[in-house]
Amino acid sequence: MALLRRDSLVTGQLLRLVLLHTAWEVGSGQVRYSLPEESKHGTFVGRLAQDLGLEVSELVSRMFRMVSKGRGDYFEVNLQSGVLFVNSPVDREEVCGQSPLCAIDLEVIVDKPVRIFHVEVEIQDINDNAPVFPVNELNLFISESTLPGSRFPLEGAFDADIGTNSLLTYKLSSNEFFTLDVQKKNDKSKSADLVLRKALDREEIPLHNLLLTATDRGKPELTGTVQLVITVLDVNDNAPVFGQSVYEVSVTENTTVGELVVKLNATDLDEGINKDIAYSFNILIGPEVKDMFSIDSHTGEIRIKGELDFEGHVVGKVRAVDADSGYNAWLRYEVQEARAAGPFRVGVYSGEISTTRALEESDGPSQRLVILVKDHGEPALSATATVSLSLVESPQAVKWDSRRRVGSERPLVDMNVSLVIAICSVSGLFVLVIVVYVGLRCHPGPEVMCGPGKATVVCSSEVGSWSYSQRQSRNLCVGEGTAKNDLMVFSPNFTNSADNGEEKQQELTPNSSGQVFRRSAAQTERDSLGSILEKEKKQLLFPGSKSHVQEEEKHCMALNSDNAQ
Repeated sequence: MALLRRDSLVTGQLLRLVLLHTAWEVGSGQVRYSLPEESKHGTFVGRLAQDLGLEVSELVSRMFRMVSKGRGDYFEVNLQSGVLFVNSPVDREEVCGQSPLCAIDLEVIVDKPVRIFHVEVEIQDINDNAPVFPVNELNLFISESTLPGSRFPLEGAFDADIGTNSLLTYKLSSNEFFTLDVQKKNDKSKSADLVLRKALDREEIPLHNLLLTATDRGKPELTGTVQLVITVLDVNDNAPVFGQSVYEVSVTENTTVGELVVKLNATDLDEGINKDIAYSFNILIGPEVKDMFSIDSHTGEIRIKGELDFEGHVVGKVRAVDADSGYNAWLRYEVQEARAAGPFRVGVYSGEISTTRALEESDGPSQRLVILVKDHGEPALSATATVSLSLVESPQAVKWDSRRRVGSERPLVDMNVSLVIAICSVSGLFVLVIVVYVGLRCHPGPEVMCGPGKATVVCSSEVGSWSYSQRQSRNLCVGEGTAKNDLMVFSPNFTNSADNGEEKQQELTPNSSGQVFRRSAAQTERDSLGSILEKEKKQLLFPGSKSHVQEEEKHCMALNSDNAQ
């Protein structure tokens, strides 16, 4: 009995399938619609009853019903009008994903007679999805020693749309260190590489924040962004730097062992293990310093290690002068090319040369020190001086050597003093000459540069004899012209009597130097006019001496009268 029931059920199902297949063959007509995705509820799709050839009035009586092959109840049919409309929005990407063709299949069934219709609704893509990056923030770690031109691949964005709505372009925010290189692949997708175009410096910019933007080609355009955080990895490219170039500390000689002298502070711009600093003395520091001081390699603390002794034999002192002022004139002394265990040292700021230890025979009979002095300007200027030291055995020899050196230097000192006095004297004399010259040039002179002296008046007698005053001739200055001392004085010629003889035909004439010489009568006659002009010149040039001239004329007249008698 059980077997018979089971066979009857199978037979019934097969019969039903045959009947459905027959009905499908009868109503094999197919209707297609297209609809943009994300359409709102109630959006018109098509007149389904009319397109299937069914009467709207028979839809209820023939038990019209619609079944969706897919999941979701996206569409509905109005039995009063036979219109197919949207029941709920359709998301194409959710229904079909990235498939280029997306359609929803519907089956419409009516009874009396039974018929089945196939309806297909194609869902069209719209640009409703913006490009999306896998992460919102992408961290990159790049060493500061990376060479320009290095490439760093970036993961591109994804757009759930299809067609032109999914085509993307990339853009990098403006910066001076990186650029973006986009290349197309065989599947028409694109890849973006970050390219370094300028060397990085962690100490200058340790972190770079860039924005990468992806834009699709839909209408309207949609964009997606990702934040690129680029951390610059450090390399050991910076040396430690002390807080100050010189640490100046005063310590008394009775300071106890272990007491802190100074704490050094140095910084390094690097990071990690490259930033760790170890302190130590320079290899040029002598053992005597290391015996007195110790330094902590981690903290930079310098402490007293041995007993300090202030006393030390001062050998000499070097002194330099800087013409600058302020910080530029602050001088620092040091021994150039100093030996590690040398017996002498120089005060850093005092310039005193002193011994650092007891002298030994191995030091030799003489020492030669080159003292370097530098200022604190920028750039630092320096000069050197050579000091020769002779090592002797006894203090008496030292005194004798010092006296000998002083005696040898004394002539140099005397010569320098004499030279200074001579220079000062010459300079003073030169200044005095200049002052006198300027005074003479600037003092206004009178019109008549030379005043009249007592003129030498020459008187002539009618008998031919001459009488003249015993006076020297004077220079004659006219206006601003040059002085004249060659003015000759003439007297009119008078006829001599016959009894005077031949000797009286020659007249005695004084010259400019006061000497007397004889003149002939003819010469005297030719010079008579000159005597008259001479008087007129004296009256014009020396008006103040008119009375003197008159007295001289009177004197001449008196002499002539005596001669006539």
